Amino acid sequence: MSETAAPHGSPGEKLRLAGLIGVLGVVYGDIGTSPLYAVQASLSYFPGNKLQESDVLGLLSLIFWALVITVTIKYVLLIMRADNEGEGGTLSLMALAQRVTQSGRTKWIIGIIGICGAGLFFGDATITPAISVLSAVEGMEVVSPGLKEFVLPIAIAVILVLFFVQRFGTARVGGAFGPIMVIWFVVIGALGLHQIFIHPNVLRALVPVYGAAFIMRHDLLAFVALGSVVLAVTGAEALYADMGHFGAKPIRVSWLFFVLPCLLLNYFGQGALVIREPHAASNPFFFLLPHALVVPMVILATVATVIASQAVISGAYSVARQSTQLGLLPRMPIRYTNETEQGQIYVPPVNSFLLVIVVLLVLGFRSSAALASAYGIAVTGTFLSTNALAAFVYFRHFNWPLRRTVLVFGAIGLVDFAFFSSNVLKVFEGGWVPLAIGFSLITIMTTWRRGRALLHQRWQQDSLPLASFLGRLPQSRIVRVPGVAVFLTGNPEYTPSSLLHNLKHNKVLHETVVFVTVRNPGVPFVGDARRAKIEELSEGVYRVLLSFGFMESPNIPRALDLLRERGLPFSPMQISYFLGRETIVAATVPKLGFIRRAIFLFMLRNAISATEFFKIPSDRVVELGVRIAI
Repeated sequence: MSETAAPHGSPGEKLRLAGLIGVLGVVYGDIGTSPLYAVQASLSYFPGNKLQESDVLGLLSLIFWALVITVTIKYVLLIMRADNEGEGGTLSLMALAQRVTQSGRTKWIIGIIGICGAGLFFGDATITPAISVLSAVEGMEVVSPGLKEFVLPIAIAVILVLFFVQRFGTARVGGAFGPIMVIWFVVIGALGLHQIFIHPNVLRALVPVYGAAFIMRHDLLAFVALGSVVLAVTGAEALYADMGHFGAKPIRVSWLFFVLPCLLLNYFGQGALVIREPHAASNPFFFLLPHALVVPMVILATVATVIASQAVISGAYSVARQSTQLGLLPRMPIRYTNETEQGQIYVPPVNSFLLVIVVLLVLGFRSSAALASAYGIAVTGTFLSTNALAAFVYFRHFNWPLRRTVLVFGAIGLVDFAFFSSNVLKVFEGGWVPLAIGFSLITIMTTWRRGRALLHQRWQQDSLPLASFLGRLPQSRIVRVPGVAVFLTGNPEYTPSSLLHNLKHNKVLHETVVFVTVRNPGVPFVGDARRAKIEELSEGVYRVLLSFGFMESPNIPRALDLLRERGLPFSPMQISYFLGRETIVAATVPKLGFIRRAIFLFMLRNAISATEFFKIPSDRVVELGVRIAI
């Protein structure tokens, strides 16, 4: 692709009102609810009696420029251009970066960066529902301090309902998400605008001098406060991750002409209120409201935070599916909740994992202010991963000069690193939570990938090259029986162990033999026209390479059925599928440490079967055991 290529967001891309509203409901839920806690957390470092107008202006200036640099310039203008055939997200960007390099070592480094980003995303996905729902329900304390004891029970009840309804999908309620978020943004923008009219001098914070002066004046305290300022840009990754659903142009237009102005009005309105009434710093968002409107706003905010949580939960499902397809996680059950929308999925293990962690976070931290310390480190870690991958893609894929790449992405990376470093200071205040979740998942992903690589190496050592087997076949006295046998194999150049075991024990070979290898080419979707490559190796023996994108769920019977139009002489009802069931034993000199081997074996035992994952009819499957030492 040339430097000027821009497949998404091109001038010819049509904009529809329904699409723009849909973007608001899915993409901007997280960043759209940040005003609930971002300013409050940033002001918490300055006691009300010591809060100066210059401090408020400085923090507002930092929030404004964070939105401009991190969201507008980095994501909206740059990273959203680096799509993988229309798809975004850290793993999609990782796959694109790996596809444009031939170096094995470079691919390994890119893979590690992508895995780190994906692991930290899961850390973000656990904290977003907890902090969003808590911050909304805490509005009841503004109505009456005596309601504080009801905050935790109500928040947990909302979270339990949220995760329970995931199994039913979002198809029915998805249409309501967009209009609700339109109302949300209009309301928060209007509330902020009212305060700006009362105190218009707050707009001076648009000038970066106030942010710079704040940093110089407070030194270390300003550096620590950056960890809360970054809360204003949480959810920026969603702009890129959800490109595949809406396209780049609707996301860009919605941000530039609606979401960003409404957010800025609310942030500056909160700042104007705090300058006039410093006591409002304890919860500036809800103090924007007349007392009579606090309860309706608590309800609207709770609904908005549920939408924000829904978006990140759905994103976690998509990342889990991508990770499985890219060989980073074991096979998991994936259920489709919509007959026509492939992106609407439900992954039970991920849902259960998120629910348990979110409830524990709410019970452990008990307030959104406490959770704010844990939030930023996962978000900023993902920012760093995405920035590094995007820099490589711009350098190698878009052919940017090295100097321009370093200048642009280096400057953005410095901002990301400043945010990340300020959050590292909060490790002992709660920042360890997303780090622990992220690094646990990174360990799981790297262990799974390493274990599968060792299995493949061992299997290859013990296997017979397919060319040798086919060379001996014409002179052999193997009995050929009617029917079609499909043998799944990870390497199309070697004879599947299931075939050798079948010959050893049953002494027969089917008249038609098909070796099937499933591959992921590093793209999100592969059309039926490009799905399969067929090669006839000898009489009645075929090799089929099936390609499925990382956003697809493989269906081998359907893919093979399409091949009848291309000359393969069989029908689906004639096929018997032969699979090898691996039994792992410890090698004399183990290549995996004790703990990692235990983790790998646990994942292997709990992975769903290839029969279920590849949609193979269970009554047509023959499994043959294979012992492999690692």
